Amino acid sequence: MAKPKDIEHMIKLQLPAGKATPAPPVGPALGQAGINIGEFCKAYNDKTKDSPGMIFPVVIYVKKNKSYTFEIKTPPAAVLIKKEAGLAKGSGVPHIEKVGKITKAQVKKIAEIKMKDLNAYNLEGAMRMIEGTARNMGVLVED
Repeated sequence: MAKPKDIEHMIKLQLPAGKATPAPPVGPALGQAGINIGEFCKAYNDKTKDSPGMIFPVVIYVKKNKSYTFEIKTPPAAVLIKKEAGLAKGSGVPHIEKVGKITKAQVKKIAEIKMKDLNAYNLEGAMRMIEGTARNMGVLVED
């Protein structure tokens, strides 16, 4: 979304679903912009409570009159890949050590979820992006 003229601040955060609190990083980032931190945390937690354990990027648009709106994006591809593969984390040396496997069907499922946030023209392009992320995490993609 392009930054409209009446927007004074644009704050980007990655927060766990349903667990936003006034503690850092939320409190300091929103406090500097003059936003009611408790109100934002309650609204964010209500919108994301159905996806426990996921991390969501959120973009907060603060207007000059200190009102705000926020947009919740889809979880990062790496988080979705770890969830599908049942991993706690990716490989430290992905070109040598492989830590998991996912199927093409799982890649397609992730690509469909991420499609609106990716700059891909079609589903095949989005799938290639997800496969590249998986390779960089040390996760094999099987047919």
